[in-house]
Amino acid sequence: MNKPLHIGLIGAGMVSRHHLIAWAGIADQARVVAVADPSAENAARRATEFEISRIYASAEAMLAETDLDAIDIAAPREMHAPLVRLAAAKRLPVLCQKPLAPNLQLAADLAAEVRDLTRLMVHENWRFRGYYRDAAAWLREGRIGNIKQAQLTLLTSGVLPGPDGLCPALERQPFMRREKRMLVAEVLIHHLDTLRMLLGPLRVTAAALSRSSEQLVGEDGAVIQLQAGNGAGITVFASFAAHGHPATQIDRLEILGDKGAIKLDGPQLICSGVTPQQRVYDLATEYQGSYNRTIAHFVQSLRDNTPFETAPQDNLETLRLVEDCYRMSGWEALQ
Repeated sequence: MNKPLHIGLIGAGMVSRHHLIAWAGIADQARVVAVADPSAENAARRATEFEISRIYASAEAMLAETDLDAIDIAAPREMHAPLVRLAAAKRLPVLCQKPLAPNLQLAADLAAEVRDLTRLMVHENWRFRGYYRDAAAWLREGRIGNIKQAQLTLLTSGVLPGPDGLCPALERQPFMRREKRMLVAEVLIHHLDTLRMLLGPLRVTAAALSRSSEQLVGEDGAVIQLQAGNGAGITVFASFAAHGHPATQIDRLEILGDKGAIKLDGPQLICSGVTPQQRVYDLATEYQGSYNRTIAHFVQSLRDNTPFETAPQDNLETLRLVEDCYRMSGWEALQ
């Protein structure tokens, strides 16, 4: 049996805990041996919780002093590109949280620059949720025939003040307040990527973005129209300022085919038509499970020397959709 890979984690913020739970689940294959974060408090908290022996104030120090087999980047998005370059210079494989860079051009430049230096995978985990993997399998089996149309809805009151006067989404992820590209670039990027995984190549045909919360710099509402390769129309209808909805994020998706339909309503996935089926999922389990599957895929691909599902060239297609949403809506030009 091969010895476990030694992983260096860069970033010890909120999302890092989900990364570390996933790594702990495959400790026989890979384990995090060092964590780097400018916040000594955050690094120490994660190191204590997950029994990591080495902590560093910088990625540079960690890479200089620790023998590693791969890097996991869970740092803020503005640090992704420089950190990928740093790891690539050491010829270390990299798993990097989405997005690779703040915009499509910078991400494309980065991917081209490190292509021959390292194996790079984008940590785009939404598509690894169990209900989306099962829906993809049903689509591959042809259960609903030719896809005619689809609609994905995400409505939450996360940026609206609750009874305590606090905005739940902004308490959980304070950085959202200052992001000029918020809803599409931070949240719907996941959904656009998942729709690509399910339905194949897409293009944006129209987009309208809006802001309701005065606590945000960026947008908190979006209506996006897309078209699949076969001409099927797809709509994404989303808001983080939806009165009357809970603060939690719950995906709802309907895909209509000429022989059946697939419907996701929160924890319930239903296939209607010739081969009907229904499954119910625990949403909390699937949330962590998406991290587990993403990281397991990264390690397995390294072990087997097989392609990453979310390699940069694939992920750039998702970033192209994100870029088109901002461009076609004219949102940034109006701000």
